[in-house]
Amino acid sequence: MASTIPDPLPRPESDRATPPVTDRPGGVEAHGIDHIPDTERHGHPRELFSVWAAANVNYLSLVIGGALILMGLTLGQALAVIVVGNLFWLLTGLLATSGPAAGAPSEVITRALYGVLGNRVNNAIGGWLVSVCYFALNLAAAATAAFALVERTGLTATTPVKVVVIVAIAALTLAISVYGHGLIIKLYLPLTLALAGAFAVVALAVLRHADFSYAPAEPLTGTDLWTVLIAGTTLIASGPLSYTTSADFSRYLPRTAPAKAIAGWTALGAFVPSVVVCSLGALAATAVDMTDPQNALQEILPGWFVPVFLIALVLGTVSLNALTAYSAGLALQAVGFRVRRTVSVLLDGAAAVALTLYGLLVSHFLDTVSNALQVIVVLIGPLMTVYATDILLRRNRYDGVALTDETPGSPFWFTGGVNVPGATALLGGVAAAALCVNTLYTGPVAGALGGMDLSLPAGMAVSAVLYVSLGRRAVAATAR
Repeated sequence: MASTIPDPLPRPESDRATPPVTDRPGGVEAHGIDHIPDTERHGHPRELFSVWAAANVNYLSLVIGGALILMGLTLGQALAVIVVGNLFWLLTGLLATSGPAAGAPSEVITRALYGVLGNRVNNAIGGWLVSVCYFALNLAAAATAAFALVERTGLTATTPVKVVVIVAIAALTLAISVYGHGLIIKLYLPLTLALAGAFAVVALAVLRHADFSYAPAEPLTGTDLWTVLIAGTTLIASGPLSYTTSADFSRYLPRTAPAKAIAGWTALGAFVPSVVVCSLGALAATAVDMTDPQNALQEILPGWFVPVFLIALVLGTVSLNALTAYSAGLALQAVGFRVRRTVSVLLDGAAAVALTLYGLLVSHFLDTVSNALQVIVVLIGPLMTVYATDILLRRNRYDGVALTDETPGSPFWFTGGVNVPGATALLGGVAAAALCVNTLYTGPVAGALGGMDLSLPAGMAVSAVLYVSLGRRAVAATAR
């Protein structure tokens, strides 16, 4: 799909300037959702590879890979699902091309899709709320690994110790997010290399014990097999589809940066580690019980390496959550809160830490959050599709300065602050997905199909058709 975007001319060597003072690794990033002027653009698309790679060498991918085997798939079927599901990173790469075109983050660019006021609702639900929930769940996963690391030192993980550990992990994560884009670009390359080294040891241990001919005692067939294959693909695809914010990390690139390179390095940086780590999880599930991955993997890892493994789990989650918190801070600004980006990031972090502490130490609230995110699949597919379709329709032409205008005179005010075609396409896609979903509840279409969940393809197809049918005039009027 990215081939339909016109490729700008390669930028001259003189454009590869030293990062401006507003985006230096050692300083706090000055920009939030405001437009990045051409004089402050810098960098190369290949830098995006490590940004997305570090965030996807993580514990969650191991868990999801193992879950596919637990769902009843053979090893070959699970590996095929992992590859197909991770191909959705191509859409994440496509969305990243809009960042340099507009010089703005995704949270602002989507005003072109939903209107100034409609986009505030989009950012409040599809941006801020979802991000904070994911932050809390990922923080809880990192904390669990850190608790095990603490206990290996001989210290009991009492409630006060757990609170300190959670706050410390959150503080490290938020420090990266507060310093922002410049630090992320600089830090994530060594993080990627360190995490790749740690998971290489995990890979050697897993490959030694894996059963490459694994098949369940009672292999799935017919409708049951297709139901699980589609559910597994949706599970894998939910990762890339949740990143409608990829322009946040590409917006500092010069507008002349090749679109294919931006899309390619973004997608490749996420696809490769996601496929590798998910596959390790599936392979491990043929040898150990992956219902408790952290402890199960310790059975096959060298004893000396277990602390390193636990540290890698924490660092991988920190890398992932730093991107999540960064985008959540921009989303809070785009909702209409007139605060600096650094303040909005800290507010998001405080909310996520509170959820994590309450969920881990007081109740099972994180289970509720997890269940809620299962239903989010009806939203993230249409959100990604409307955004991607808009990029293709307008051939990636965005007026970044005009997008910052939130007054009724803005070209992106549309009708009463809402772009009706965009809102209709999103709501229509969500309605179609809701009819077909089978997670916490079973939609009527899923019920008629024996539980087969077609929410992802249905939601994405309906959103695309509606936006192409209804949105051409609005796109033509605002494409610069």
